[in-house]
Amino acid sequence: MSEAVEVTRVVDRAHRESWPTVLASVVRLTRDLDLAEDCTQDAFVQALRTWPDGIPDNPGGWLTTVARRLALDRLRRETNLRRKLPLLVEEPGEVEQPTDPLRLVFTCCHPALARESQVALTLRLICGLTTREVAAVLLIGEATAAARITRAKKKIAAAGIPYRIPADHELPARLDVVLTVVHLVYTAGHVAAGPELTRTDLTGRAIELARMLERLMPDEPEPQALLGLLLMTEARGDARLSADGELVLLADQDRTRWNARLLAEGVSRATTALQRGHGRFALQAAVAGLHVIAPSWEKTDWRQVVRMYDAMMVSWPTPIVALNRAAARSLVPHADLSAVLAELDALSNEPALASYAYLPATRADVLTRLGRPDEAADAYRQAIELTGNETERRFLTTRLRNLGQALGPADRST
Repeated sequence: MSEAVEVTRVVDRAHRESWPTVLASVVRLTRDLDLAEDCTQDAFVQALRTWPDGIPDNPGGWLTTVARRLALDRLRRETNLRRKLPLLVEEPGEVEQPTDPLRLVFTCCHPALARESQVALTLRLICGLTTREVAAVLLIGEATAAARITRAKKKIAAAGIPYRIPADHELPARLDVVLTVVHLVYTAGHVAAGPELTRTDLTGRAIELARMLERLMPDEPEPQALLGLLLMTEARGDARLSADGELVLLADQDRTRWNARLLAEGVSRATTALQRGHGRFALQAAVAGLHVIAPSWEKTDWRQVVRMYDAMMVSWPTPIVALNRAAARSLVPHADLSAVLAELDALSNEPALASYAYLPATRADVLTRLGRPDEAADAYRQAIELTGNETERRFLTTRLRNLGQALGPADRST
């Protein structure tokens, strides 16, 4: 491997691992999101230029030091330095703050911002996702994502929204959107855009944030539920790929490869949350729990899974929940697949699912089981066109090639 390639690889890894902490440190210094983002990006550019002379022992620390120095230099050159000087005085004990990324999440999720802007901005700043990647996660156009991010930054600056974790009485108003954002961060890493199935930097970051939230609000059931959900999903990570790197659906996974420690903690946290409430994350965790406690795919309690989705449709009636409910209904013994297909066809008219590959993939599976291979092939082609993950694309392409063979029930869960 050439020196330039090695440096690029190390910088890329540092970006994945250290972006949120570097950015959060600069935001704490400047209280200016645009300035902090610019200086953080410039620090990574400097790393590409200077690390060929020697990669530092602590890349994240080097990047934080450089980004903060760039920010101070920019502020000194501005004519309004005097106005900003008080903001540069850090509070005692703030030299190193492990909760900085969580503080940044709460800043982005301030109630003064529109909910859709809160989510887009947090994905951009906390994950370091490009605007295109943010758009893909949110199932919206790139221009729409860019506009939401820009509006949110301007609103934070104009309203003087503080960079801090809110006081206890302010937390409930922001909790739901913060939980949603953390879940989306995990989702963005669980099935990543690009050649790799998973981005462990994003899934790990989401779990870290979920743990921070649970410690911050120990009496709230939903942070506990979200953490349980993420841990149970993470526990299946090693089993999602075969030895040759191909996707393995939940139905076919070797359950002995699941991480028993993560499963035990996840089930425990989900159970505790369900005993204290039935919010949407508690219900999602219940679904995950039904999967992991089943001795096999065939013995999964699909009727109970459907009941959980029925409850979700009451409190959180989104098109994606409706899609998951329909997929689960198709797996109930002796299911009426024609009725399920009618549900899926109705969901095809939902704008929020227009670019969601799992809808045509689920239709393709149901059509295959109904003995309608030509229509199933069309649905698979649509799913292949929509998916942004190469591993999933290969899987769907194989399914398309194998349509002539007898296929058993499949679930979109991976």
